[in-house]
Amino acid sequence: MLNKKEKQELKLRLKKISGQINGIDKMIDDGRYCVDILQQLTAARAAMNQVSLLILESHTKSCVVNAIKEDRADDAIGELIDVVRKFSK
Repeated sequence: MLNKKEKQELKLRLKKISGQINGIDKMIDDGRYCVDILQQLTAARAAMNQVSLLILESHTKSCVVNAIKEDRADDAIGELIDVVRKFSK
């Protein structure tokens, strides 16, 4: 579960990513050079990956740890591995 500080940080990051996406949309409308657009898309993807990693870290430190304490380790670890597999595609 995300705490208040984590939520604020993630919302700020997502707001910046939203700005990046809007900028990419404008670049396309303006007919900017394809390589420049691709570079911005790569930067936006990297920013999204960072958000995902922060959420994954929070989940591991809270939900997975709690599940282990409650003797539900196998289920929690299996779910975590599934998420990591999907994330790494």
